[in-house]
Amino acid sequence: MSDTRSKTRTQFNKLQKRLRHNVGDAIADYNMIENGDKVMVCLSGGKDSYTLLDILLNLQKTAPVEFEIIAVNLDQKQPGFPEHVLPAYLEAIGVPYHIIERDTYSVVKRVIPEGATTCGLCSRLRRGILYGFAEEHGVTKIALGHHRDDILETFFLNIFYGGKLKAMPPKLLSDDKRNIVIRPLAYCREKEIERFSAFKDFPIIPCNLCGSQENLQRKAMKQMLKGWDKQFPGRLETIFTSLQNIAPSQLADAALFDFAGLQRGGPVEEAPAHSEQPIIFDRNFRKDRTAAILGSVE
Repeated sequence: MSDTRSKTRTQFNKLQKRLRHNVGDAIADYNMIENGDKVMVCLSGGKDSYTLLDILLNLQKTAPVEFEIIAVNLDQKQPGFPEHVLPAYLEAIGVPYHIIERDTYSVVKRVIPEGATTCGLCSRLRRGILYGFAEEHGVTKIALGHHRDDILETFFLNIFYGGKLKAMPPKLLSDDKRNIVIRPLAYCREKEIERFSAFKDFPIIPCNLCGSQENLQRKAMKQMLKGWDKQFPGRLETIFTSLQNIAPSQLADAALFDFAGLQRGGPVEEAPAHSEQPIIFDRNFRKDRTAAILGSVE
């Protein structure tokens, strides 16, 4: 029995270390957190946001830069929502928090026809409320719990259903230019977040705004990606890498690249060309850069 517990603990330590390094790399690569930042972690009660908060709290202890963390939850007044769960958890771990109470549930139910997907309107309402809170409270970075799989699912949703080559960026300036949104879990895999959450035994709160409703398009993307990951190990990593390795002159967007102005012998002006060879990341370089920004994440 003791050997089993020891093995389980070793597995958890490796998983935790890997997730922390992934978060550290993402923060370093996109300069997500700087000295003096006030980071608002949007806590939904799901596995992703709990994991995000846990890892950022750990990094905060070792980082050479000082930054503040405040956890914020939007209570949308869904029937049966367990209001006590998040305050009890956050008080137990000693994290400053704020619960925003807004009845968006009634708005969504009134506006969206029965049986239609509510996710779009729900997310827009949440975003507006959270942006407003951030401005009022001096928040400099808004941290969301989207992970690598979310980014890839959104990428293919936009291709198949939106006719756009677009995903979720790891760092985003809001349309009104007033808020910076960061996604520190951008390099983390959902299945590893699920394992981490199970190890930590977070008090998960299911989203019952939609009841049993599912976003069928996103579900289809998730199933497609899971199938690829199982059948072709490494494919998802390659696809994600492609989002960081774009050659506008090899696409077809005339607004992004001056195809009309191309002349024989003339320059091809775009972002610096990437090698045609497979990209091999220098992990030692990235580890040193991450450590320089966030300190040890061991």
